[in-house]
Amino acid sequence: MTQTVNNDPFILAGTSYQSRLLVGTGKYKDFDETRLAIEASGAEIVTVAIRRTNIGQNANEPNLLDYLPPSKYTLLPNTAGCYTADDAVRTLRLARELLDGHKLVKLEVLGDSGNLFPNMPETLKAAKTLVDEGFDVMVYCADDPIQARMLEDIGCVAIMPLASLIGSGMGIINPWNLRLIIDQSKVPVLVDAGVGTASDAAIAMELGCDGVLMNTAIAGARQPVMMASAMNLAVQAGRQAYLAGRVPRKYYDADPSSPTEGLIHSRT
Repeated sequence: MTQTVNNDPFILAGTSYQSRLLVGTGKYKDFDETRLAIEASGAEIVTVAIRRTNIGQNANEPNLLDYLPPSKYTLLPNTAGCYTADDAVRTLRLARELLDGHKLVKLEVLGDSGNLFPNMPETLKAAKTLVDEGFDVMVYCADDPIQARMLEDIGCVAIMPLASLIGSGMGIINPWNLRLIIDQSKVPVLVDAGVGTASDAAIAMELGCDGVLMNTAIAGARQPVMMASAMNLAVQAGRQAYLAGRVPRKYYDADPSSPTEGLIHSRT
């Protein structure tokens, strides 16, 4: 039977999802636009920056959960804006309390406010603490195969190397390192950060990534809802192309598309 996205579920921390596109909820003009873009993306998992978005901690402000209810979406609290392991752990403990024991979280510990590159020593430290406390940790990290393996060995449920700097829109800068991480990992690998347009998402999936997470590429587009739809299609197309298996690249010995055997040659 032909394998399609419908019978190719994305398994994350023991739960099955149909969509391999994960999206953020920041940078939209308002929660209405957020909701429309998320719906167009087809995403089932949405990330929430606990330090920046109200999900109930501020009673007198609009609540994101009124627009993206947990009954419809899997919320992925993240530690955007954290620069130490202690801050990240404290933030996710708060998220677990606000979301009634929610375990699935996205860890990111930043090292520099200018380029938002991950601080890997602090990331490793925080990951160990969170896993020991029973969290299911998806982790933003450098595209370093050795440190990616260390995070997997700690017990993280997904490895999320950056394609390029957060918000840069530069796409996948180093596909070779990404491929090394994919080949060695026994847990899902998702590109996180740097996607700029639909072709970037498709390339990530064609490389063999299990999914793509993005925010700025959609929220920062001139028409976010339209871009969200494009990203939805790109992730599906890239995944199907990966499963189908591309033709091998050849730098010699051209092979014509149409067979030449049995050709009828005209007489001159």
